[in-house]
Amino acid sequence: MRSIGETARDSGLGVSALRFYDRAGVLVPAWVDPVSGYRWYEPGQVEEARVLARLRRAGMPLADIRLVLAGWSGPDTDLVRKLLTAHLRRLEQGLSDARAEFSALRALLDQRENAMTSLRTASVRLSVASPELAAALDTVRFAASTDPELPMLGGVLFDIEGESLRAVATDRYRMAFARTAVAGHDGGRVQVIVPTPLADAMRALLDGEGSARLSLDGDRVTLEAGDRQAGGRCLDHDFPDYRRLLPRAGGRRAVVEVAAFRHALETGPVRSEGSGAPDLSVLRVEDGGAVTLCADGDGADAGEDPNRVAVNREFLLAALAAGARERLILEFGASTAPIVIRRPEDEGAFSLLMPVRLEN
Repeated sequence: MRSIGETARDSGLGVSALRFYDRAGVLVPAWVDPVSGYRWYEPGQVEEARVLARLRRAGMPLADIRLVLAGWSGPDTDLVRKLLTAHLRRLEQGLSDARAEFSALRALLDQRENAMTSLRTASVRLSVASPELAAALDTVRFAASTDPELPMLGGVLFDIEGESLRAVATDRYRMAFARTAVAGHDGGRVQVIVPTPLADAMRALLDGEGSARLSLDGDRVTLEAGDRQAGGRCLDHDFPDYRRLLPRAGGRRAVVEVAAFRHALETGPVRSEGSGAPDLSVLRVEDGGAVTLCADGDGADAGEDPNRVAVNREFLLAALAAGARERLILEFGASTAPIVIRRPEDEGAFSLLMPVRLEN
């Protein structure tokens, strides 16, 4: 007999996924300890679990997977082959339909781009306090994307409007936002995406007091601090409308002591959804406002308990470091809503972490 942990390791399915498939009647363990509730599997069920993992990655519905597993070890595999063929046809038809819809969407985008005036063509000269711009870059830098398939996210957005500069970065799974005052700009709204290497070079200049001068000329951006400067081309892309992603007011709040919370995250329980998946921390907001870490198998699963949310542990640790405070505020909504990390004295600078949906 193999334990649920061994079966998870050898099949590529997470422990929580195996529990879910047991409850769903798809892959029922050979024996369950009546006292502890621990699940045990026969060696042959490991192969079934591997088949199940492949079928789920291919998007086959659970109803069909039940039939595939029921006929997998039998002498007559005709039904299994028919189910596989039917699902492949559905996928091919779905892909064809998706291509048609995407083609229509691209045509609509082309029409909008031709009708819109770019926010990147203005020339701007302004000054900004060096410590404030440095703090803004430190707040958002960690969230910039490194995905070459999404070059428009590979930098920091400078969104300038009136006497305010908003710095924003996101990689889809997290977003960071900071704001600083500027002087000398009385024109309309201007946006540029500063590539991450150039943003880092700008940050290196901001090591003292006083003010820095920011210049935008078409596709070039330059920062001058004292007798030093860093400049280069902006990314030739449009940044997504981050304002639609900003958190709404409300939700449950918890103040955490960052050092103790970091230690709990680094040494506490983690969950993994399979090979190559990131380590997840499952957080629970207690009635008194405290945040605790849930061990795997500790009561109800995340998703069944509205007070629990799963998050990429590495991303959460990075957000805590970017917060650069002894205490931070964690703001929770629904289990599917982003976690917001704020500074107690400056709620205008914050980061968002998207929750991770567990297999179950």
